Amino acid sequence: MGHRWKDVVEMGARRVVGYALGPVSSRLQPWSPAVRRASLLTKLGVDLLIDVGANTGQYGAQVRLFGYRETIRSFEPLPPAYAALRRRADADGRWEHRPLGLARSRGTGKLHIAGNSQSSSLLPMLPRHVEAAPSSAFVGDVTVNLVTLADILDEVPAERRVFLKIDAQGSERNILVGGETVLERLVGLELELSLVPLYEGETLLTDMLPWLEARGFRLHAVHPGYCDPRTGAVLQVDILATR
Repeated sequence: MGHRWKDVVEMGARRVVGYALGPVSSRLQPWSPAVRRASLLTKLGVDLLIDVGANTGQYGAQVRLFGYRETIRSFEPLPPAYAALRRRADADGRWEHRPLGLARSRGTGKLHIAGNSQSSSLLPMLPRHVEAAPSSAFVGDVTVNLVTLADILDEVPAERRVFLKIDAQGSERNILVGGETVLERLVGLELELSLVPLYEGETLLTDMLPWLEARGFRLHAVHPGYCDPRTGAVLQVDILATR
């Protein structure tokens, strides 16, 4: 949904030091979301970061900015966003990318295109979402190719230390179900989750946490995401979890 803390931190850090100066973690408080994530990736020894719902590559750019130097593998099905992601990633050298979405099963699906691009989803958008972010209303649809998390992880050598990030606008649980048999391959994950229904059929934070716990994941941190600009109410959060 629109601009979130991760975009603001990236833009602010770029103004302070620019990309060329490398990690900026020491310039921010140790409890800041970007620094906490960078510390976790280091602690877990992550050498492959799978970035699902990459949009134009904002997440990958931020983890690079905060010191992650290993492989990124990004997935983005929306053609204009993928074109921007490809340009960004191709200049990196260790950043792979594929024009695909993830789902419970492989095939094709109808992606609803949001006016702000970042809110595009395979799920129908609910009125609460549009009320809080009018620019996110759907403006069209496109048929996209879909694979499963199991498909992706089956390609990864067993010795890799894999961290999964999903920002798929309500489809997080569907994506995890599509890789449920291989979730033990992950050392950690980051999900964007809603506190109130924003997409039809999404799994909210309150239901997702016990689902993850039952599959061996422990909550590490919760970071505020998108807030309703009219009320200040937090609508989405980003969670970090480890096995």
